[in-house]
Amino acid sequence: MDPKPFDPAQRRRGRWMLVGLFALFFGTVFGAGILRFSGWQPATHKNHGVMLQPPVDARDLSLSLAEGGRYDWTPAERRWRIVAAPSPGCAQACTALAQDLDKVWQLFGHNADEVDILWIGDYPADAPRHAALRQVRADDPLRARLPQVDDAAGTPVYVIDPHGFIILRYAPGFDPGGLRTDVSKLIKLI
Repeated sequence: MDPKPFDPAQRRRGRWMLVGLFALFFGTVFGAGILRFSGWQPATHKNHGVMLQPPVDARDLSLSLAEGGRYDWTPAERRWRIVAAPSPGCAQACTALAQDLDKVWQLFGHNADEVDILWIGDYPADAPRHAALRQVRADDPLRARLPQVDDAAGTPVYVIDPHGFIILRYAPGFDPGGLRTDVSKLIKLI
């Protein structure tokens, strides 16, 4: 059998195919780099709350509970905190907020033991009480550390990591489902 004769057109096709594969591979890497460094993120990777930059350090505080005693940050327990600090005299809106936080806590399911709800000030009498609720005294210094806590639109909610850093803020009227989604993601990280 005679070997196949040399075909320059086939060699050109092979080279163009190699160049195309090279462009396909490095083009996608280059495109991803441009998107990454321009700050773009897919919608599924964004927080529903506002990430505090830099996070507020509250590790030096030991909270005073309303029923007496202290609430300390215990990083070894890997416990997340959801904090509400309503203004005095908040009535109907506070009851609705407490009910929303109760629903969020219940929806954590088996991870609910890893989350505490800290309520700074008077807790509404007609709101549900659950095992994760910790009522903090209204004059506790934590309230002063919460950014934009006295919002004219209502009561903001915050997320504190296991070490005592305030990392997320949810504006008044936030979607409780977004809070649950964010904290669920955080629980899985640690």
